[in-house]
Amino acid sequence: MQVDLSRFRETFFQEAAEHLAEMETGLLRLEQGSSDPELLNSIFRAAHSIKGASGMFGLEDVARFTHALEGLLDRLRSVKIEPTPQRTDVLLEACDVLRDLLATSASGGPVPERMESALANLYIAQRAVPHPADEPLRIRTVAREVVLAHAPVYRVHFKPAPEIFIQGMDPLLLLRDLAGLGESAVADVDLTELPLLADLDPERCYLAWNVCLSTAKSTEEIRDLFAFVEDGAQIRIEAETADKAEALIPPPVAAAGLAGSREASIRVSTGKIDKLIDLVGELVIAQSMAKEVVGNFSLSRLGQLQEAVADMDRHLRELQERVMGVRMLPIGHIFGRFPRLVRDLSIQLGKEVRLQLEGEETELDKNVVEHMADPLTHLIRNAIDHGIETAEERRRNGKPGEGSIRLSASHQAGSVIIEISDDGRGLDAESIRRKAVERGLVAPTDTLSEAHLHSLIFAPGFSTAQQVSDLSGRGVGMDVVKRNVEMLNGSVSLETQPERGTTVRIKLPLTLAILDGLSLQVGSETYILPLASIIESIRPGRAQLSTMAGQGEVILVRGEALPLIRLHRLFGVPTRVVDPCRGLTVIVEHSGHRLALLVDELLGQQQVVIKSLEANYHKVEGVLGATILGNGRAALILDVAGLAQIARRASHTELVA
Repeated sequence: MQVDLSRFRETFFQEAAEHLAEMETGLLRLEQGSSDPELLNSIFRAAHSIKGASGMFGLEDVARFTHALEGLLDRLRSVKIEPTPQRTDVLLEACDVLRDLLATSASGGPVPERMESALANLYIAQRAVPHPADEPLRIRTVAREVVLAHAPVYRVHFKPAPEIFIQGMDPLLLLRDLAGLGESAVADVDLTELPLLADLDPERCYLAWNVCLSTAKSTEEIRDLFAFVEDGAQIRIEAETADKAEALIPPPVAAAGLAGSREASIRVSTGKIDKLIDLVGELVIAQSMAKEVVGNFSLSRLGQLQEAVADMDRHLRELQERVMGVRMLPIGHIFGRFPRLVRDLSIQLGKEVRLQLEGEETELDKNVVEHMADPLTHLIRNAIDHGIETAEERRRNGKPGEGSIRLSASHQAGSVIIEISDDGRGLDAESIRRKAVERGLVAPTDTLSEAHLHSLIFAPGFSTAQQVSDLSGRGVGMDVVKRNVEMLNGSVSLETQPERGTTVRIKLPLTLAILDGLSLQVGSETYILPLASIIESIRPGRAQLSTMAGQGEVILVRGEALPLIRLHRLFGVPTRVVDPCRGLTVIVEHSGHRLALLVDELLGQQQVVIKSLEANYHKVEGVLGATILGNGRAALILDVAGLAQIARRASHTELVA
């Protein structure tokens, strides 16, 4: 019986990504001087697993490349050659190419252009003794033949416009450029329109060419070569069929179908599934008991009914927690990519940097974990580029030559805290202030708190770099970090000390689907405020209320003036409580900024399911989403980040009295 393996392709690509991550982690440990004899064996097994499975799925390019990768690893683990920094570089480059090759195999794209040079480097690195001067060229030629032997084959028909010579073009030059895309041969020259010699016009072109081209380029890339001669020309590019040549790349329609069929998935341990099944069984028992009591109900059985409902409630809450746990992934899922990033950037910038990872087992919702990859990448790049000094500068300042970056994660009060700390030079407050004045973000005479000054680096386009480079100077990065974190209902803050370093602290919810909130009454409406943002609630006295220039109405809480936002005016809700001394003010905090929200009363704490409004409505500032309450009514969930922005604009709006 023939087994259809296509349904297992997605699992293969997931497992291949895990094997690649294992290989990369092992190679970094090898580079750092690990003497564990099992290390090379584990790297070899990961490469061997990819090769074996890729061959089973007919991914010959992947299998052939990992075979060459295995060859170098096998010589290393059998001590035929020594592990050197140069060989580690070759292996890490091969991991990058293999990652690209797997991605193109999944989507149906062409093989990566750098596969040829990576293959050659793998062959060269296997040599134990120096090779002759012409040996690298010979090996690269072999590698090129390996790539092209399994590249797709195209038949190109090119009939230029008769006026091509008058236009200043030479078709033979185009054919030469076409040959440069791979290996080509002219199958035939079409002479059917060539006139008699007496009728021949030397300024007209009568010929056409059929070229057989073996290349890793796509059809679009081949067609781009003819961009300047398309007018009046006949150009056809056709992939050879399987019986003429083994083209490893499927046609575009098939590739699109494959890409469209891939769905996001997540691995779940059998232990989690077993606990869910047990909980469902307990819930069925509790439901049966409640149904029996209701079917034979009398006042004497009221206590039994209440107990049965309480059991169902308890089991439902636990089931909810377990189901949410299925979506949880350890944050080490993305932490694992940063040792390679730190290593490459350190080499690029000529700095010595050590990365410390803590709390990789901390679990977060899958969506939160995946959306944190880019912000953390920005922060680590900034720490290396701006924070960590060169070894010489550090030694002059009495520091060890090697800089340190610590990336940690931990649970705290129902949230996850991620910290990125470095022991570099810290932020230059004067430079930040000077740049902020230049950009008009603050006035030269403004008195800025330390927190406000540091928050300026999160402004779009803000950069203190003197020169624009590949890594910095364009003012993008920190604003992206803040925006991405706030999209996840989180917050970001920063602490720095001159010559001691900087710490960026990110606070994230465990999940984006459910949050703990406090119900607020404003007029006839109910709002939900995320519990993690609430500091306290008070009923202010008359002496605590005042109006300050540039801030509007404020409330004084232990000597600190907090902007006061009246929710009934913000959302246009009629209310009888307009005097803050008769209502309640809820003090909330976001990114180090505190503000006070005036409400009628507090209704109580509850868990709510977040429903997005942006699928059907425009984004409303200050609103995170909506939820359905127990009475069936909808309630808006307040966005503290948006409310903080409104408070900062209080002096320019009429939203506050």
